[in-house]
Amino acid sequence: MAATWWLPDRRSLARFALIAGPWLAVRPALTAPHHAPAPHTRVVILGSGTPNADPDRSGPGVAIVVGNTAYLVDAGPGIVRRAALAARDDSLPALDAPKLGRVFVTHLHSDHTLGLPDLIFSPWVLGRTTPLDVYGPPGTARMVDLLEQAYSADIDIRLHGGEPSNKTGYAATAHDVSAGVVYRDSNVTVTAFDVSHGKWEHAFGYTFKTADRTVVVSGDTRPSDAVVRACNGCDVLVHEVYSAERLKTRTADWQQYHSTYHTSTYELGDLASRARPKLLVLYHELYWGDDDREIVRQVRTRFGGTVVSGRDLGVY
Repeated sequence: MAATWWLPDRRSLARFALIAGPWLAVRPALTAPHHAPAPHTRVVILGSGTPNADPDRSGPGVAIVVGNTAYLVDAGPGIVRRAALAARDDSLPALDAPKLGRVFVTHLHSDHTLGLPDLIFSPWVLGRTTPLDVYGPPGTARMVDLLEQAYSADIDIRLHGGEPSNKTGYAATAHDVSAGVVYRDSNVTVTAFDVSHGKWEHAFGYTFKTADRTVVVSGDTRPSDAVVRACNGCDVLVHEVYSAERLKTRTADWQQYHSTYHTSTYELGDLASRARPKLLVLYHELYWGDDDREIVRQVRTRFGGTVVSGRDLGVY
């Protein structure tokens, strides 16, 4: 399947060539005709990692950039600095720290939220004058309230201790949401949908519908028909994954956990064949010794479309 609409930046194209090299000889190149317009909506992987302390992969975070506005999904460790790096190296001013104004949380696992205090307070220190809008499952508002309490001494000193800080940008406005349309502005309509993530009562994926693209982010989930319905031929599906082959090397308790909470490479290939995304971007990858080429290979045994293994700062 040729992705005739995708104009990757040079970094993403180079990464794709490393990952997908064996298939490039038999598949159309993933470059658009010279007359194709650049997409107005871009997907930026700010963090592709897991709880594993991989220095090359920050905690989970995805940015949907529409023109000059960024919409973040999750706030893993390192999100503000990764966004700053993308703003600098990929010429994406929407990801400058003072412009980071809204985030959609998939669920409240720590690896997806440890960057939330960073996202609340660092952009304020760097000049953001409006509160951060936080959308997430029930419990999000309580988490945000407790974070503001935890950092109350910092807030007080910055407001009243002589620092020339603005007096409005330190807060966060939290919204506990349920499945359905959770946000809409002139750029995008954001819809949350329920996914199954083990024992979590509430876990979401999100669909971002813009003028030129539909982007679906799975969040953490086992294989879910909800993802298939949300995508339904979408332009970009960003989906978590673990190596099915390497799971066999894990102990029985971890095999049970991962099969209940997450999606294997083979399961994702089957899911993508039904969801039919124009581009499938893997993230939150669990390798256990495999590499990008191998997990892409496993997915491709079940899905004939375009697949890339997302890396931090990849733009799609």
